[in-house]
Amino acid sequence: MSAREIMTWDSFGVASRELAVQIAKSGYEPDIILAIARGGLLAAGALGYALSVKNTYTLNVEFYTGVNERLAIPIMLPPVPSIVDLKDSRVLIVDDVADTGHTLKLVNEFCAGQVKQSKIAVLYEKSASIVKSDFVWKRTDEWINFPWSDKDPVATRDWKVRDA
Repeated sequence: MSAREIMTWDSFGVASRELAVQIAKSGYEPDIILAIARGGLLAAGALGYALSVKNTYTLNVEFYTGVNERLAIPIMLPPVPSIVDLKDSRVLIVDDVADTGHTLKLVNEFCAGQVKQSKIAVLYEKSASIVKSDFVWKRTDEWINFPWSDKDPVATRDWKVRDA
């Protein structure tokens, strides 16, 4: 097995707080946080609380289908936030990792020309990412085990319960 970056719930708490401090010290004051689901949901929520931003939107993007398995291109899934709701706002786009960067590129292009300003915040960024995030907690090229996805699901899509 290759080396892995292990994020625990405790290190997630530290990471999200340090990332929030980095954003606040930069002077960037987002009006809206746009979470990329699913990986960015927890980070976006933590940043929303730490930065006192209540307006949080979710954008579902499908790209990864398994460990190191992905679609040819990322696809936005409905419901897609109305660009009218984001118009003329400072938007903080949040995801757990900028791996290839294709998901972040898609979301940033969705916002481009429609919002006052968009910036990207991630917990991790890999050197191969085609997007360079504005705010990064840690850079790594290792596979990352996140605490919310390091165990198999307890239920399958057909709702058959598995042994925990």
